Amino acid sequence: MSDKKIKNRIVRWLPQDQMSEAFINSAFLAISGGWQDAYTYFARGKVFSNAQTGNVVLMSFNFMNGDFVAGVKYLLPFLAFGLGVFIAENINYRYKTMSKIHWRQLVLIIEMILLTFVGFLPHSLDFVATITVSLSCAMQVQTFRKVSGYAYASTMCIGNLRSGVSVLSAYIRDRKPVQLRQTLNYFGVIFAFAIGAGLGGYFSQKYGIHVIWLSVVYLMISFAIMSFEKLKNDEK
Repeated sequence: MSDKKIKNRIVRWLPQDQMSEAFINSAFLAISGGWQDAYTYFARGKVFSNAQTGNVVLMSFNFMNGDFVAGVKYLLPFLAFGLGVFIAENINYRYKTMSKIHWRQLVLIIEMILLTFVGFLPHSLDFVATITVSLSCAMQVQTFRKVSGYAYASTMCIGNLRSGVSVLSAYIRDRKPVQLRQTLNYFGVIFAFAIGAGLGGYFSQKYGIHVIWLSVVYLMISFAIMSFEKLKNDEK
């Protein structure tokens, strides 16, 4: 079989969506997002890397009780998350027209470098690890904001749950196939996040700080999936 025929066959099997928005890509990103959150909670001092609502609750509780050191432990990841959004937004602005590599893949490369670095940090630097993972999570959630054309989040569940139930309600009324597809996408992403969180928590407790590197593997898969976009464009 010729190379051209092989490429054509691969392209036919690829999702019609932009690869960064394809469900398969979103699923791997969600697994990685859940893994990262479980990792910082179970292996790095019970601090969330992306569930910033929980961090705000714990931060405020500790501040109100006069424990400022504990409060700062939750404040720093919150600030790092904001910084990550800022960085990702500026990467988008500066490198959106890059031709050799998609700007979203550039964000993934930065994420993978950050998380690889985290795996080398000892427990004495847990606060640095958590801050770094929060930065990574924020860059991811800011960069990948759509699945099959609809807004979603790859590192948290509350927005996906709200959107999923809302569109499910609409489907029960209207019976439109597109609404069912949206519903399955949202709940599929939640399921993928839950799988990542469960595995991340289990392996973090069993094997310790180095398991964050497995989250990098899922990001590498996402990077590879996005590389098929060029193949699709070449066949047009």
